[in-house]
Amino acid sequence: MTISYPEIAICGLSCRLCPHYHTEGRSRCGGCKTESRISAGCPFITCALKKKGVEFCWDCKEQEMCEKWARHRKAGKTADSFKCYQTLEDDIAFIQKDGVEAFENLQKKRESLLNEMLAEFNEGRSKSYYCIAATVLAIAELERILAEAKKNSAGLAIKEKAGVLHALLDDVARQRNYHLKLRK
Repeated sequence: MTISYPEIAICGLSCRLCPHYHTEGRSRCGGCKTESRISAGCPFITCALKKKGVEFCWDCKEQEMCEKWARHRKAGKTADSFKCYQTLEDDIAFIQKDGVEAFENLQKKRESLLNEMLAEFNEGRSKSYYCIAATVLAIAELERILAEAKKNSAGLAIKEKAGVLHALLDDVARQRNYHLKLRK
């Protein structure tokens, strides 16, 4: 079977915004449908790719009756694992309406903004936080906040730069009721 979108998980998550995708070294994950992950034993990989021959759960003819995918989506409304699930339902709805390619293009833009945050504001402790922010905030919000953080942190050390970006992200999160921590 041909994998067209390795950075979009079978269940609808964006691998591009996962902390493990942005890790250096052997523990780096290149996406849920890369060779190393396919052999890891994810139940969605086993079902969709190996048994049914489909790349995404929503391509399966049994998707509406699938209890496993329904439980996953329900759990994603209130809890996260190592990755932010807060936008999972909205992302699936977007994909079903506008297509996987349009979704991937948005995720590439989000990843580009995340890469800027990681390159310019990561003091070594903020990767997961920035991944969550890149997942839940609107792209226009991220662009505005990033531009403001760059302006307000010129000449500062990395720890202070991170503090500037955190304060701006936290402020928007409070105003919009976003959760910038993993929900356990």
